[in-house]
Amino acid sequence: MFYPLASTTWDDTEYAVLDRVIKSGHFTMGDEVRAYEEAFAAHFGKRHAVMTSSGSTANLLAIASAFWHPDLGWKPGDEIIVPAVSWSTTYFPITQTGLKLRFVDIDPATLNIDPDLVAAAITPRTRAVFAVNLLGNPVEAARLRQICDEAGILLLEDNCESMGASLNGQMAGAFGFLGTFSSFFSHHICTMEGGMVITDDRKLYDTMLSMRAHGWTRGLPADTHLPVDPDPFVAQFRFVLPGYNLRPIEMEGALGRPQLEKLPGFVAARRANGAIFQDLFSGLDYLDIQQETGQSSWFGFAMTLKGRLAGKRRDLVAALAEAEIECRPIVTGNFLNNPVIDKLDHSIGSPIVAAERVDGDGLFTGNHHYPIQPQLERLREVVQAVADRH
Repeated sequence: MFYPLASTTWDDTEYAVLDRVIKSGHFTMGDEVRAYEEAFAAHFGKRHAVMTSSGSTANLLAIASAFWHPDLGWKPGDEIIVPAVSWSTTYFPITQTGLKLRFVDIDPATLNIDPDLVAAAITPRTRAVFAVNLLGNPVEAARLRQICDEAGILLLEDNCESMGASLNGQMAGAFGFLGTFSSFFSHHICTMEGGMVITDDRKLYDTMLSMRAHGWTRGLPADTHLPVDPDPFVAQFRFVLPGYNLRPIEMEGALGRPQLEKLPGFVAARRANGAIFQDLFSGLDYLDIQQETGQSSWFGFAMTLKGRLAGKRRDLVAALAEAEIECRPIVTGNFLNNPVIDKLDHSIGSPIVAAERVDGDGLFTGNHHYPIQPQLERLREVVQAVADRH
């Protein structure tokens, strides 16, 4: 493949830490995971970080633990506002927890949730906004925080596609009450599978520790708010929350630290590629590109076709495949068009216009942690050739 969607970020360092874990004989969650959590929290300027088995389970853990937070008082049927464009597991944990999705449209320029539509969609049952930093691009955090503060609701972040992005000196994922991350193969760093939730809230942290491991109290700090049985023997198998098994393994934790150390360099390379992409694709009359908010970590390069290319995505996808350039839809497109929506409790809080356009005319190509100027130049040639035929 001349221009693949993703590539490995590992070198000998990662294979060495895997070998270390194998030789240790300890594979279930332990010291390696804890050390990575501490390093991750420090890197993103938060007090607490909890590693999970994937970015999807990071979302599940975050939402479920907020639901059971003793001070928030969330109840079944309460609403969480979400953007109409994101990955499926932004949405599923909300209804799986008994909460209700409330969809609003995205900003067609940034592809992120539109703050003005958020403000208009808030109802007495709204408890939080689960904002998504899409394809590396930070949301308008200050505006969203203001809206949430004025309404007395929480700002939550799905940052699974945007590790390393920043806005006004603050890291994406650290804008709100909690932020989630993914370290799947195609993302900014790779721990095989893996996710993380960060927060400054101690009660949320303790709740997540319990919810991640069956809902039991084993391993919780002595001063936790959760009820720990005074008998150490009984406390080993005492359950206080309706939890899951979302634990990562030691190999993933061991991989996290060297990958995290490399993250600034990875992001710098992705941003350099992003500058080339912007130079090649800005101002064209037949497509729009994602407009950067703050400092994007450029997960990939989104294009929404217009003008003579509107409705011609199939032709472009075929031409890209022939040129060995991988591409994908812009995440799920308008998620409301997915058949699963009939199985999810939801409401629609705004007209869905920009997401619908993305659904029919959007696609993205990959970015990498190394220079890809020849690939981007070839991408430009292929797109131009298709445009010239229409």
